[in-house]
Amino acid sequence: MLSTLLIFLIILSILVLVHELGHFLVAKKAGIKVEEFGFGLPPRIWGKKIGETIYSINVLPIGGFVKMYGEEGEVGKREARSEKLERAFYAKSKKVRLAVVAAGVTMNFLLAVGIFSFVYAKLGIPVKTNQVRVVEIAPNSPASVSGLQLDDVIIKAGEEKIDDASKFIQATKKFAGQKMPLEIDRVNNPCKSNVMGATPGLVIACKDGNMLFYVTPRLNPPANEGPLGVAISQIENKFYPWPEQIVRGSIEGFKEAFGWIQLILSGLGTMLSQLFHGSVPKDVAGPIGIFQVTGEVSKGGILSLLQFLGILSVNLAVINILPLPALDGGRVLFIVIETITKRKVNQELETKIHNIGMIVLLTLILLITINDISRILTTFGILSRLRSLLPL
Repeated sequence: MLSTLLIFLIILSILVLVHELGHFLVAKKAGIKVEEFGFGLPPRIWGKKIGETIYSINVLPIGGFVKMYGEEGEVGKREARSEKLERAFYAKSKKVRLAVVAAGVTMNFLLAVGIFSFVYAKLGIPVKTNQVRVVEIAPNSPASVSGLQLDDVIIKAGEEKIDDASKFIQATKKFAGQKMPLEIDRVNNPCKSNVMGATPGLVIACKDGNMLFYVTPRLNPPANEGPLGVAISQIENKFYPWPEQIVRGSIEGFKEAFGWIQLILSGLGTMLSQLFHGSVPKDVAGPIGIFQVTGEVSKGGILSLLQFLGILSVNLAVINILPLPALDGGRVLFIVIETITKRKVNQELETKIHNIGMIVLLTLILLITINDISRILTTFGILSRLRSLLPL
């Protein structure tokens, strides 16, 4: 529990600090006065002023923040007449402000690409082959009972030569409820016996080093399982000479990041549709839900955690660029409005809108957290036990 909490806090801090570092670096480059760069959230434990910026460590070890002069429109009349105005965020051009605002999500995207690229360079570049391989077997499924094993290569299903996953899927549908002969190439454990017979679910013959099985695909498989209860793949991880491996890993990293952007946007569309129709989305997770997933992912080791960090980083980038008040996308929206109308939006009005947006955002996070807790309690049967204690 404590180790999961520590990992969760580290992941959260990396995500937010990388995001804020983007704002910080571009603001400094643009000549904007950065008043404070903080690790964690206030109140402050320690701070040191270096140049014009206070670098601080704060009580809540969750992420960080950047405080830029003039960001919230707090420039006074006296200061507005001084040279300090040139250092204020809102005194900068639209292009500069847009660059500063967009720097956070850009850093999160680049972090995700870097992580995915490293993982691909480490684990190998996925390449599609003409071999359909068993990569997962459900317990007590027809595949498990028949004796199929992980990494088995499916050569034939019935009389159909299997060189594509779609052919195997069609074969299992064709033989649903019937005995289906399977010819398997077991690379790590070649066929050594010559057991003859026609007992369903047992090896009945060996041919050219391949194993022959009879297995019956289910007509009505359980939820989240197919007729045979297997997961298959045509993807193999390939390694190239080191410089080429890095380049190919980077290309796959970009593909992975953009793929997750598409999935996240699709999920957001589904969520909005559910909200519009008056139903509460069940697949949305808040801090508690992410904490729970962190515990499960950590069991897979450091590479699994890195992939999880990459996914969360893409998610943070996509959510933050949405054109909603209090988010980076909301600030981008006001810059777009300024560009269209050719006049600046009143700073005090914009600040109030962002503050209202923050209240709505925090309320939404609270509701999602309550939903997370309720789901966890229901999963472990705690909620039903608590209800049974209530007087009726």
